Amino acid sequence: MRGLGTVVNVLAIIIGTLIGMLFKRGMKERFQAIMMQACGLATMFIGLSGALEMILSVSEDGGLKAGSTMLIVISLILGGLLGELINIEKLLDSFGEKLKGAVKAKGDNKFVEGFVTSSLVVCVGAMAICGPLEEGLTGNSQTLFIKAILDLVIIIVFASVYGIGAGFSAIPLGLYQGLITVFAAFISPYLSDALITNLSGVGSVLIFAVGLNLIFPKKIRVGNLLPALIVPVLYEAIKLLPWF
Repeated sequence: MRGLGTVVNVLAIIIGTLIGMLFKRGMKERFQAIMMQACGLATMFIGLSGALEMILSVSEDGGLKAGSTMLIVISLILGGLLGELINIEKLLDSFGEKLKGAVKAKGDNKFVEGFVTSSLVVCVGAMAICGPLEEGLTGNSQTLFIKAILDLVIIIVFASVYGIGAGFSAIPLGLYQGLITVFAAFISPYLSDALITNLSGVGSVLIFAVGLNLIFPKKIRVGNLLPALIVPVLYEAIKLLPWF
């Protein structure tokens, strides 16, 4: 059934939020701090592994060779400039504040941060692209079921630190994956393996940056770096030009 995987993924986030909030109520501040650090390290590891998968490949002699490094650099620079111009981070914060007011959580000073951080982690990555695409084309939801389990664990940890704000990441996730599923047949001819790999690699760098923000006080405006994901798409489109 097309769409089932995304529905299960959204439900996993809701369930994870409820479980995480139960932990949060009985958790002292020092335990919340160590959970934040553990979550940051885990997020950095997930991001780093995905980025290395894009950058490194095995050569014919069995050694490692680097590739696509320049694409990541260019993507982050151009994406960062565009994102800063639009100020996506401010728009995300503003949307988070509206959600906060709508659910009457004005006293929750971690709501917006929890919403933005969780949304970035669950929406950026290869499985968030390949899963709904596969489901839309073939009706196979297995990838999204696996992602739902992973997101369940991630959101339990985030909700135990940030509270209910983490659970509202289900909104952008549902819209994002749902749209890919609906339009899978139209966009699949343009999503080559190379493009998905590059999108995953750039997205993994952004996830790594989220992990840094969870551990260190100096914030990277990851929201303003989101347009970096557009650059690999433009790069693949340029490669299709006959004179390239």
